[in-house]
Amino acid sequence: MFYRDERLALFIDGANLYAAAKSLGFDIDYKLLRQEFMRRGKLLRAFYYTALLENDEYSPIRPLVDWLNYNGFSMVTKPAKEFTDASGRRKIKGNMDIELTVDAMELAPYVDHVVLFSGDGDFRCLIEALQRKGVRVSVVSTIRSQPPMIADELRRQADNFIELEELRDVIGRPTREVRTDRDDAGADPVGAK
Repeated sequence: MFYRDERLALFIDGANLYAAAKSLGFDIDYKLLRQEFMRRGKLLRAFYYTALLENDEYSPIRPLVDWLNYNGFSMVTKPAKEFTDASGRRKIKGNMDIELTVDAMELAPYVDHVVLFSGDGDFRCLIEALQRKGVRVSVVSTIRSQPPMIADELRRQADNFIELEELRDVIGRPTREVRTDRDDAGADPVGAK
């Protein structure tokens, strides 16, 4: 469903893609992801959207954000909002839908094909608007998780649905075996302190 001479842009809903990959039991290798879509067409931009907790001393996503920023991804971040829900649980809100939508609409005149990495049904209207501008839209998510991570209306609106599970061998990070024995030098087992 890709043509070698078409201009591509990737729009990655970071939290949504992370959740979909986790539900399938693998991690994304973003270097391989970028290479795969460079192979499929003329990749103009690869956007990654995520909210960040600014008040935490260490954010587990910060190293990924920094790596992506230095390795060909256009990073779009904003501070996450932290609140307590009615039952007293700490909740974090960091919706990036508007930022992604505005960027996709601005870039539409310059691309032939948009690849959206999200299963969020809120993006159905965005896909429809891009299609009216003559842009083909592929959506990457999964129906193989329980429950499926893609909204049915999003899948129906897209020109092409790409099952994330089928990309595992191409963009998945190889699983690392955790050693529990000591090596010949007598070092501590991996993970031991």
